[in-house]
Amino acid sequence: MAACNSFPLCAPVGLLLLLLGLFSSHPPEVQARPTDFWCNRQERKRMEQRTFEDLKKDMADCVGSDVLSSTVQLPSVRLHVAEWENKTLQQKHAEVLGALQVFQAWMATNQTTLQCQSSLLKKLQRQITNHLLIVNQIPKQIDAVVPSENTIQESTSQTRLKKVLDQYEKLIKVKLERLAKDLEGIICKVLPSATT
Repeated sequence: MAACNSFPLCAPVGLLLLLLGLFSSHPPEVQARPTDFWCNRQERKRMEQRTFEDLKKDMADCVGSDVLSSTVQLPSVRLHVAEWENKTLQQKHAEVLGALQVFQAWMATNQTTLQCQSSLLKKLQRQITNHLLIVNQIPKQIDAVVPSENTIQESTSQTRLKKVLDQYEKLIKVKLERLAKDLEGIICKVLPSATT
């Protein structure tokens, strides 16, 4: 009988059913390989759309918590097409990576006491971390050397969480998407098993 206290099947049936229901209604997200991200444009866009819809819904549910506790310096996410086309692949990669690192640095220093805002920022931080992991894999896959100089030349100050989310969305949907388009022909050719 003493062994039954530590064995999970001896737990009350109600608790087991509750846990089973929890896991079946919120299955863990499956993490795709970086090549899946770069080579499957439709899936990438669908994933990004769902992510930002979820963040915006959470933001709408956080009534009255749009003001941040401190000012945020955000990277410029504007894209000048002619300038972008004249950059090397390494410069484009460094620019996107640098912008993601600025967002990550802000997340590391952000302090909030508002529960709703804290929950939203944790979700945003997970997205930033996921994008950083994927973008950091690029040099290993295409044997590119990323320049060490800082590529973030402009920044804007923000105190509103909605503006931070808008900037991050632009970074992902504009600059990261352009980088993905530029890399698609390289990464997907190198790795023929990737889905196109």
